[in-house]
Formats: sequence, C-alpha cells, structure tokens
Amino acid sequence: MDKTFAMISLGCAKNLVNSEQMLYLLDEAGFTLVPEPEGAELAIVNTCGFIDAAKSEAIDTILELAELKNEGKLGGLIVTGCLSERYRDSILDELPEIDAVLGVGSFGDIVGAANAVLEGRKASLFGDRNAPVDEIPRVVSTGPSWAYLRIAEGCDNFCAFCAIPYIRGRYRSRSMENVISEAKDLAAHGVKELIVIAQDITRYGTDLYGKRCLAQLCRELAKIEGVAWIRLHYLYPDQFDDELIDEIASNDKIVKYLDIPIQHINNGILKRMNRRGTGDEIRALFRTLRARIPGLVLRTSLIAGLPGEGEAEFEELCEFLKEARIERAGVFPFSPEEGTPAAKMEHVDAEEAQRRADLIMQLQAPIMDEFCQRFVGRTIRVLVTDYDEESRQWVGRCYADSPDIDGEVYFEGYAREGEFSEVRITAAEDGILYGEEA
Repeated sequence: MDKTFAMISLGCAKNLVNSEQMLYLLDEAGFTLVPEPEGAELAIVNTCGFIDAAKSEAIDTILELAELKNEGKLGGLIVTGCLSERYRDSILDELPEIDAVLGVGSFGDIVGAANAVLEGRKASLFGDRNAPVDEIPRVVSTGPSWAYLRIAEGCDNFCAFCAIPYIRGRYRSRSMENVISEAKDLAAHGVKELIVIAQDITRYGTDLYGKRCLAQLCRELAKIEGVAWIRLHYLYPDQFDDELIDEIASNDKIVKYLDIPIQHINNGILKRMNRRGTGDEIRALFRTLRARIPGLVLRTSLIAGLPGEGEAEFEELCEFLKEARIERAGVFPFSPEEGTPAAKMEHVDAEEAQRRADLIMQLQAPIMDEFCQRFVGRTIRVLVTDYDEESRQWVGRCYADSPDIDGEVYFEGYAREGEFSEVRITAAEDGILYGEEA
C-alpha cells in the first residue's frame, strides 16, 4: 500500500498551521502527499466551522469526497478541525461516509487515525481543547518567502456573536522560547515575512506571564537574521498600550499595517455583543495610531446586521467609515451562530444584513481605490511571491497587503521568487498595483 493522501485545508490561517503540522507528522510516518484526492488512499479535510458559509463549504467538500469514495476513486475519508469539534456528538451520524474524525485537541493523533482507516477501522478522537498548544513541527505550505507564526490558541473574549471560544477553547499562549525557536527555523529556511497570528495577539502572554508581552515578542523577532517583515494580525482595540504602540512605530521590521477587528462602532451594539470599549474609544485609538505611526495602513472587520442595528446604528457605522477612511476592510453579514448569545437576540433577516454589507463595501470601495492611487509614481519594496505565466509578470505584495485578503503587485522585470524587488508603480486598478522593476 502506497499510503498516499490528499490534504484539503479550509478556513483561517490558524487552521492552515494545524494542517501543516499534520503534513509533517504524516510525512515522518511514511505517508506520501498527492495533489488530488482522486486515486489517493486517504483524503483529509481540515474544516472550518465558524459561520454558516464556512460550514456549508466544509460539508459540500466532505460530500464531494464521499462521492469519490463511493465510486471507488478514494480510499478513506478523515475530517478534522472546527466542524468536527463543534459537532463531535453528531458528525459521524450525520455524515456516515466519514471514516475518522479528529477534534481541535487531536491534530497530533492524525497518524494513528490514518493507520486505523487504512486498516478498515473507524476512529473518533477528541483531545482536550483547553490543553497547552501542541509544539509540533510543520511543513510550511505558503511558499519560500513568508509563513504564518501562530503565537496562541483559543480565545477568552466571548463576543456574543462568536463561537470560537466554544470550539477552540480558552486562550493559551505559546512560550516565548518556543515561538522564537520556530521563527528562527523559518528564517533559516528562507522565510522573510512572519505573519504573527492568533485569535487575539494583543493578549499574548497574559495567561503565561501575567502581562501583555506582544511588544517584547516583536523586539525578539526583529533580532532574527533574515526576518525582514513582521506583520501583526488580529489586534483587539481594547488591549493597546503605549509600549506596544511605540514598538510598532519604532521597529523598522514591523510593517505599518495593523489588522484591528472592530465589528461595529455603535456603543449599544458593542455592549450587547460583549465587546470591550466604546465607539469613542475606537475613534480615539485610530487617531492615536495614525498620529504616532506614520504611513499606517489600517485593516478592520465589520459585521452588518448585528442584533440592535437599526437604520440609525447602521448610518452611524457608515458615517464613521467616511471619517476614518480605513484603507482595508472586510465586511460580513451577521450570521446567527447556534449556541451563542447573539443567535437568540432579535436581528434583521439575512437578506437585509447582506444588503447592508453590500452598501458598506460600496462606500469603502472608493476609499480603498483612492489609497491605491497614492502609490502611482512611487517606488516601493515588494516581496516577490510568484510568476504569472499568462501575463508574463512577476507577482508580489507590498507592506500594505496581507496575503489572500488584500491586493497584489504585478510588475515586469528580472525578479526572483522569495526575494524583495524595488518596483515603480505605474497604475492601480481594483486593488491591484502594476509597475516595473526600478
């Protein structure tokens, strides 16, 4: 038996890190990764179970693989991750085509589950989702130049609309020694951009060391030879302090791009959603960050149609966006998640929530276009990530772009994947920058 497997990783960057850890464990155990599930001995789906759209995507993927299995074109089917964890008591009954399920506390058990399936046995493994973060090596799948660096797992914020704490467990920081060790290993293998991730990186260290340690961690990461960019993802607005702001402003390796999900700006909605802080405090924080961090690019996440959002609250959100002129924004219609307090609250229907989300994106589009136009005529540093054969151009990202959620830079020249190039921008369209190597 060849012990071949295909891996399908759905959902967020944190889930991708778990997929990369499973890739490592399976490789060490003699399994061979293949690009497509058809013809493989096993298919592994690492699922997201956060919102309805993500659950639907996961279930559709599982059913497609089940069809391959029924046709004799796939051996076994293993499902891991958040959907498994969220529906641990019913998933095998609801989807009997699955041969093994692993919860978020059992990624390290993937080899045992895979062997069990190959031997014709079912497996159902659910470890403690509140246990310390598994320190498992990983096979980096994002390319030669950048990688995610997960510094914590779980969440203690318990926002009323969010199921993450119930799925992923309580907040657990990794030790600084382990994070630094992994970062050094990534840099030694050519990684130049570290994207620091957790559900909430601003609380890093509070559980292990009794204080916020993100600024200290950034200082240590910046000392690593080969690391050129440090990008910070998911900073919660209530946890900023002067030390962190000063570190971001003064540390040349921290790209001046901050992802700060605010979800809304109305005081009543924020309070009802168990978000700490007020709309005025968010406004003041954004003003402070812009004043103290020159060239700052702000990214945020917003939810339209939250419980309590009437026309007046929605208009307040729109007016805030016109004033704040946030360069990058993701907008989602409210999805009532079973088991969360918000799901039981009165709210607008899905169609109206989507209409409001669309209106916000229409409002944001010219703001983001105007920001991109400011690059035209400038020469900027670009991390080269790919070569597009169709357009015969190099592809990369500048400091203002995070992978998969923001834009890219297309340019002509003699670049090299995984390295930096200086690019003179000649045009901007729909969030994409175009230029030529300087």
